[in-house]
Amino acid sequence: MRVLYPGVAEGELLRLEAPLSFWGGVDPASGTIIAAQHPQRGVSIAGKILALPEAIGSSSSSSVMLELIRARKAPAAVIMGAVDAILIVGCLVGRELGYACPPAVEMTAEEIAGLAEGRYALETQGLRLTLGA
Repeated sequence: MRVLYPGVAEGELLRLEAPLSFWGGVDPASGTIIAAQHPQRGVSIAGKILALPEAIGSSSSSSVMLELIRARKAPAAVIMGAVDAILIVGCLVGRELGYACPPAVEMTAEEIAGLAEGRYALETQGLRLTLGA
């Protein structure tokens, strides 16, 4: 596990079944997946430990993340299989504006696939991911 943006979080795991673009794929006001063809359309990412094996990049993803943070609809944490640095920019800007931002880490696809359903606590300082928070 590699820390992309430090922090502490806890929440239910939401492992996405398909790649997702935050721009046009997530409603920034509600945190709901709105991508028409996404298998988890209608599911909220708000407050979840979001396991995102792959993002569909857009330079506007950072602005959607910032809007999610501002509206308090952001994921509690983001676990990425493939790093999307633009998404992390939203956290950096949010921090500069004084908002609490979700931590983000990179894990391998195998590590993400091995995460059991349930509630997790994530602490990036000690690089701990704990089931049953």
